[in-house]
Amino acid sequence: MAMRPPMPSMILSRRTKILLAVVAILIVLIVLLLKLSGVYVNFLWFDEVGHHDVYSTILWTRVSLFFLFGVLMAVLIGANLVVAYLLRPPFRPLSPEQQNLQNYALLVEPRRRLILAAVMVIALLIEGMAAQGDWQVWQLWLHGSSFGVKDPQFHQDISFYAFDYPAYRLLLSFGFAAVIFSLLLSVGIHYLTGGIRLQTSGPKMTLAARRHITVLVFVFMVLKAAAYWLDRYGFVFSDRSKFTGASYTDVHSALPAKTILFWITIVLALGVLASIWLRSALLPGIGFIVLLILSILMGGIYPAAIQKFSVSPNAQDKERTYIARNIKATREAYGIVTKSGTGAGSVVYQGYSATSKPDRTAVNDSNATVDNIRILDPNVISPTFKNFQKIGIPYGFAPTLDVDRYTLPDTFTKKPVQHDYIVGVREQVTGSNLSGSQDNWINQHTVYTHGYGFVAAEADKDVTNGDESSYTEGNIPPSGALKIKQPDVYYGQLMNDYSIVGANGTKREYDANGGKNVSYTGRGGISLSSPLTKLAFAVKYKETNFLLNDAVGASGAKIIFVRDPKQRVSKVAPFLTVDGDPYPFVDSSTGHVVWMLDAYTTTANYPYSERRSLSDLTHTSLRQGQKDTQINYIRNSVKATVDAYDGTVTLYQWDGSDPMLKAWMRVFPGLVKAGDHGNQMPPSVRDHVRYPQDLFDVQRALLAQYHISDPRASYSGKGKWTVPSDPFSNTGADQPPYYVLANPADGSSTGPQFQLTTPMIVPGGANNLAAYMSVDSDYGPNYGKITVLQVPTQSNIQGPSQVANVFKSNTTISKDISLLSTGQSTVLHGNLLTLPLGDSFLYVEPLYVQATSGSSYPTLQRILVTYGDKIGYGASLEAALADIHDNRDPGASLVLGQTTGNGGSKPSQPTTTPSGSSAPPTSPGTSPGSGTGSGAPPTGVPSIIAQIQELESQQASLSARQEELLKQLLKLVSPAPSRPTSSASPSR
Repeated sequence: MAMRPPMPSMILSRRTKILLAVVAILIVLIVLLLKLSGVYVNFLWFDEVGHHDVYSTILWTRVSLFFLFGVLMAVLIGANLVVAYLLRPPFRPLSPEQQNLQNYALLVEPRRRLILAAVMVIALLIEGMAAQGDWQVWQLWLHGSSFGVKDPQFHQDISFYAFDYPAYRLLLSFGFAAVIFSLLLSVGIHYLTGGIRLQTSGPKMTLAARRHITVLVFVFMVLKAAAYWLDRYGFVFSDRSKFTGASYTDVHSALPAKTILFWITIVLALGVLASIWLRSALLPGIGFIVLLILSILMGGIYPAAIQKFSVSPNAQDKERTYIARNIKATREAYGIVTKSGTGAGSVVYQGYSATSKPDRTAVNDSNATVDNIRILDPNVISPTFKNFQKIGIPYGFAPTLDVDRYTLPDTFTKKPVQHDYIVGVREQVTGSNLSGSQDNWINQHTVYTHGYGFVAAEADKDVTNGDESSYTEGNIPPSGALKIKQPDVYYGQLMNDYSIVGANGTKREYDANGGKNVSYTGRGGISLSSPLTKLAFAVKYKETNFLLNDAVGASGAKIIFVRDPKQRVSKVAPFLTVDGDPYPFVDSSTGHVVWMLDAYTTTANYPYSERRSLSDLTHTSLRQGQKDTQINYIRNSVKATVDAYDGTVTLYQWDGSDPMLKAWMRVFPGLVKAGDHGNQMPPSVRDHVRYPQDLFDVQRALLAQYHISDPRASYSGKGKWTVPSDPFSNTGADQPPYYVLANPADGSSTGPQFQLTTPMIVPGGANNLAAYMSVDSDYGPNYGKITVLQVPTQSNIQGPSQVANVFKSNTTISKDISLLSTGQSTVLHGNLLTLPLGDSFLYVEPLYVQATSGSSYPTLQRILVTYGDKIGYGASLEAALADIHDNRDPGASLVLGQTTGNGGSKPSQPTTTPSGSSAPPTSPGTSPGSGTGSGAPPTGVPSIIAQIQELESQQASLSARQEELLKQLLKLVSPAPSRPTSSASPSR
């Protein structure tokens, strides 16, 4: 038979080899330059924030894991390839198969060392990169400690599942990868060298090849036995039933099956090993096939049959014990344990006998809830802040503002009074609102480098009417009650990615205060005095100006980067999940603007606790939510601050009992300031802590199911709640929780409490209100206490979507909104607040009108309220509440379609507190005579006078032509005869 001619070998010329070597060296140098410049820049940044030891720990941990597992994988695979080569038979049998393989072997033989080295390097790189990414798992394994709680099935401490179990799984994965790749590559070498002969008569495998492969199969089966044993503990995370955790089927069929499979695998592994001396090539294959069949039968078919024919028909009874475990573990893991007596727990359930026909006398401003109703929506009025408080060209405000509270002296009594405020930082916006020739690198990074100032507006007063004096804090230079000493803001949410600051000589940095340029003097930033540093940043940002620009080369020049507070905290503490809503406040002790952030420790390895997607739990109509990761344990373990001027990052331990944070504090000693509930926080910082929204989003979603204690009811879903969808969102996403200043939901006091609230509804078509949740956000012993007001099922109290439908279906309201939406205007719905009041719930929603073209901004024009079966609708909160209190038709005080001149602001009057003190007016220029002192006119009179004055002012300023147009418009909109209108006409 004719043989195939030998394959020609590739021979490269010397010149080609040199060229390829040079190209390879250049590629390696470029990659190294990029990587090393990144490492160098990170060292500089961590040194700037005072935590270079954090980066050193992370870096050396990752490097160690890279080489430890990478080298081990390379050695295991390489060793098996060498063994397979050394065990090659000295002679090949004469067959066409072997002769063809001989040609390939001759091609590979001269390059066997190069191929071996390439395979080992590839194995090292792939496994090393995979291993270094798991650095957090290994650090927790090394530094974890006891939770002090044991799981109910195996009686292991929770730390075994949180810290040890993931590491053991990684070791098993590494072992399987090493054995499988070694086995496959070894089989390939044996086949190539003649140790395996598939198409040749006689033995199909040499004795040496068989023994080598048998040993590898034996190791694989030992690893499989270990995996079966470890799988037993994994049942505490099972999702076989409607809950997370070992179910009846898992405990009574799958768990025993795994134990039996473990012992069978051990026996089969010993049998495989014995086949080395029994000279049988079939035993390893038979053992593998038997194991596969038993695994399918015992691990899959048998438990499925038990589930279908035994458990599912009687699930409520058979799963009762395991559902109870799930309820208990979930409450503990998510921090929603029911408080009983003097025991531990954070959730208090309280009956709330709400009625659809409540006593209207509860709607009065002597009630702290009514007196502090927030009519400004931080998610709507950012353009309004920008219009009146932007002032400088490069400045702007975040699209969503924040809610915080301050205790400030009352203008009249001088006594401290707490109010909630809409707050925002006047930041330097990326792009700096520049255009044309002004939009260049020099302006973006050396001139417009920072923001300026802090703006605050009392949340229950209207600031959309253009009166700058109505802001509690604002303007340039800063003016107001917060006494800002350092208004420059170099760290914020909207900043350019980096700025060059602090250069000596000519001052370059634009500052809106008097138009004079400044030079940064804070301790933040990295010096650019070193040519190496300039080169590193030139590589990082791919920008030659770091090497050529005069501002960069000037004495004292520094670069500030990683300027977003959330990114800053995430970088310095990568083991934390940072809340999606950083908020600013003015530190009264330093006069600086400071960012406050909440941070969480999470895990998905708390046995029996319900696993959920963190992204789904925190997604609302206003926020995209956190990253998509599975969790079943969360703690608000850290509160962090970032100084807006010098970028200082400070982490405070908040939950002193969290074992996850304790482990990380051992990994990074000194990173987090120890002390339960921020004991080391300055009082001026503690005054501004609040309960984090992401955590409350998670907890309310879990409480919708896990407020049910009875396992049977929990399994059937009887009594389950759900988070209401936002009635004014087109996406159908959940309504977000809202911060309010109101009476405590549990009625423990009559003073205002800063709290985070949400309604809960009955799922299904009815959408009636089922419960109301409120969590105390004021620092103190009750911080984090969740009060749940449970509404009787027979009360039929309307939920948010039903209330929205009531508003939309009311003839007067719908007609007025249609008129306000005509022309070049659109109506924006503000947040629909739900507030427990008297013997029912008060719903409040502001309406804003904004032009659809030009540099427009929202102005507050209407307030909608409903209390029981009564609706209020007016140009001010007082007018809307008067519709309810005085039992009059909605909108009785309005001329339909007419916009208000002052935006419908709530009349400025002192807020009477339980102690008799009063709050400061919105405007510093408010007359003392407008207060509600002992000689004040009866309630409602100031509102009527204000409306009369408003109408008179509008009558004097509007033309007869405008009046005629209004009449024509009303006739077109409604064929029915309209009631006579006043001579006032809409002001657009």
